[in-house]
Amino acid sequence: MKKTSLVLAGLVATPATAGTISVTIPRLNVAEYHRPYVAAWVEPTGGGAAQTIFVWYDVKLQGREPGTKWLSDLRTWWRKGGRSLKLPADGVSSATRAPGTHKITLPATLKPGQYTLYVEAARETGGREIVSIPLQVPAKGGSATGKSELGAITISAR
Repeated sequence: MKKTSLVLAGLVATPATAGTISVTIPRLNVAEYHRPYVAAWVEPTGGGAAQTIFVWYDVKLQGREPGTKWLSDLRTWWRKGGRSLKLPADGVSSATRAPGTHKITLPATLKPGQYTLYVEAARETGGREIVSIPLQVPAKGGSATGKSELGAITISAR
């Protein structure tokens, strides 16, 4: 029997994504400003385990008090799974971010369905805030806005 090969010219495989999140950290006019620790995670609407999308913290802080010491200030994320996450986590952990809008790709491992996206921020000598948005995968879009520590949070289709 003769083997036949099929060649597909010009086609490039790209990984599928569930969409993107834009997270805005507002510039606050305060005497002592510290960049916030921020975590985002999704939970299936019908119940199930939380999946951390990202956690921004002082990954380089060493010595007596490592940067992970204050992650528990992100109280909701910490209880939902942050305390059991081995940090730094590849593809999840990164440094704190300056004020501005930052785009994050939702992981392609999110199965189609209904979720809630949570974004939580806590800042030294500042406040703590959590924003939630319904999320449909594949992403259909959505947005919400924080009142103090977080600005606009937007979900976009990819």
